[in-house]
Amino acid sequence: MEKRENFGGRLSVILAMAGSAIGLGNIWRFPYVAGEQGGGAFIIVYILASFILALPIFFSETIIGRRSGSNAVGAMKKMAPGTRWKWIGIMTVISPMIVLSYYSVVGGWSVEYLFKALAFDFTGVPSDSISGFFSRFISSTWEPVLAHTIFIALTAGIILGGVKKGIEKFSKLTMPILFLLIVVIAVYSICLPGARGGVDYLLKPDFSKISAGTIASAMGQAFFSLSLGVGTILTYGSYIRKQENLMVSGVGTAVADISFAILAGFAIMPAVFAAGIQPGAGPGLVFETLPFIFNKMGARIPWISAVVAIIFFLTILVAALTSAISMFEVGVAYLMEEKGKSRKKATLQVGLFCWVIGLLCSLSFGPLSGVHIFGKSIFDFLDSLCSNWLMPLGGLMFTLFVGWKMSRSDVEDEFTNHRKLNRRGFPLVYFLIRYIAPVGIVIVFLSNLLL
Repeated sequence: MEKRENFGGRLSVILAMAGSAIGLGNIWRFPYVAGEQGGGAFIIVYILASFILALPIFFSETIIGRRSGSNAVGAMKKMAPGTRWKWIGIMTVISPMIVLSYYSVVGGWSVEYLFKALAFDFTGVPSDSISGFFSRFISSTWEPVLAHTIFIALTAGIILGGVKKGIEKFSKLTMPILFLLIVVIAVYSICLPGARGGVDYLLKPDFSKISAGTIASAMGQAFFSLSLGVGTILTYGSYIRKQENLMVSGVGTAVADISFAILAGFAIMPAVFAAGIQPGAGPGLVFETLPFIFNKMGARIPWISAVVAIIFFLTILVAALTSAISMFEVGVAYLMEEKGKSRKKATLQVGLFCWVIGLLCSLSFGPLSGVHIFGKSIFDFLDSLCSNWLMPLGGLMFTLFVGWKMSRSDVEDEFTNHRKLNRRGFPLVYFLIRYIAPVGIVIVFLSNLLL
């Protein structure tokens, strides 16, 4: 078996963890949900939920990962030998590979749109052709499959480099660039004529919209935004060196994720309002509305519109890749450590699995659109399975394991680096892990099913 690697230092840990957290959901979901749920009031609730709910779950995964020094399955075998906890490990190896399978389809869309932007396809063409491009593209057969294949190949290429030369190096290179790109787009968007409505949409507090559903929505956004419940943070946690400060790494990751989500809001919503378009949720916001906006801007200054479109879809692609590699690594770490595979063989097997499942997801918008599982398309069924069931269940089990299965002394020993760090903050963190986080996850779980 190949020698196990570790992240190089604190900055590497934060950038890799932040890369796992920052993804497409920050860009297409957060801005719309924030505006619809009370603007600035929602953002306040979201920030609180990130630190009170999501961060304790994040700490639970990193504690399990670093304590065991193993993949998700190996961690449960080491820390609860001979028990059924190993099935939680198995579930959290399977679930990120399923997520990656359909996530890579959407990542492939970003590849296609970047190519389109580089070819200046969003400027100087009739608006009606722009508005219909997305539906024509995803319902076709080979173009989205090719884009999905390219995205999987890019992700696999990074994973082949290993922890230090692949994941760590890619994160250290791309995360600063990612923040720079989103800031550039946000500044441009805010400066557009008529952009004030988008700024108000995001920031103007409307406390009348705050309800139980709003709080559940903010908790769900915080939970999913940090990539919790699918073993990615556990796996990355197993690469953290023993001398690193888990409190600093966790808070740094949460701050980076929140900051990017808010910046993404300012990059998108002011431009949407400047163009006089009603904001929508989901992939349509990014892949239908924004190309139309770039086209509309291009009527005045074509080259500026073309450059902004290139920068924007490059940002989308990088954000998608940083999250994809964390999901990919969960399966690779399992195969290497539990099955004795080389990194090359493990990468090939995980990549092939995700490509095949992703192929079915891609075709579910076109030739397989008539195939339904419990009334849902293949893509929507897998998304619902993971988002509504597997991810919340995984997060719940991790918090219960740390809060109730592990001894308090072992948890404190790991979190405080043998009682050298974070001793004053540990009682609060442990209380949140043991009591608050499980209740919050149940609320998220029920809200996904009922709201």
